[in-house]
Amino acid sequence: MMSDQNFPASIATPAQTIDEVINQLTAIVDWSKQNNSRIGYFAALYRKVTIQVKKGIEEGFFDDGPRMERLDVIFANRYVRACYQYQTEQTPTQSWVRAFDATELWWPIVLQHLLMGMNAHINLDLGIAAAKTVPPEELQSLKGDFDKINQVLAGLVGSVRKELAEIWPILGIMNRFLGDIETGIINFSMQEARDAAWSFAEQLSPQPSVRREAMIQEKDAAFAAFSNVIMHPGFALSTVLKIIRLGERGTVRDRIEILE
Repeated sequence: MMSDQNFPASIATPAQTIDEVINQLTAIVDWSKQNNSRIGYFAALYRKVTIQVKKGIEEGFFDDGPRMERLDVIFANRYVRACYQYQTEQTPTQSWVRAFDATELWWPIVLQHLLMGMNAHINLDLGIAAAKTVPPEELQSLKGDFDKINQVLAGLVGSVRKELAEIWPILGIMNRFLGDIETGIINFSMQEARDAAWSFAEQLSPQPSVRREAMIQEKDAAFAAFSNVIMHPGFALSTVLKIIRLGERGTVRDRIEILE
């Protein structure tokens, strides 16, 4: 586990608004660029998503803007807190420990780092955040806006694909042959993860706090174990990933700037 005295202290206090979330994510991205930390890969992508959610709230895309901001803030605070805990020798959830530990390794490709972050944040944190946003009797009324987040994410998939192709140029050639197939796969995976997160929110919502905590720990252990599949997806695919890694261009900072 890392310890960094220069890690921004401003993120130690939980955000209260979506603007504060964006400021905290910016602080993490800036620190990552200065320190060549791969933590910045997921943070840069996440900031982009948060800015899009903010835009959606301002433009009336969601049924209940203030409630969506509350969900976004609760959700983001779980990531920011995990990041701060990891850098100050505290212990976040095991799913985040695995994701942050991976950022210390040379071999994972950028996409693996993004997937490790998504595993911890969407598979675990999102259901918890949804259950905390509204009381149990109001949870179902949140479903429509929860689903609209999928549309926000789907709109970003194309740009992420272009950015990854900039980091690994051969991907651009492959994309020409794959066309929309790859986008469809990513969107489907995202939809699956978000459906599972909603299911988890429904299970958590009516539970007393002690039972909730036990359920969260159980789910965390399962997703921490799943991170092994992302990092070590079998011999053949691992060999392909090593070839991709050898072809990735630029420094860590360069890649973070591309993802921004």
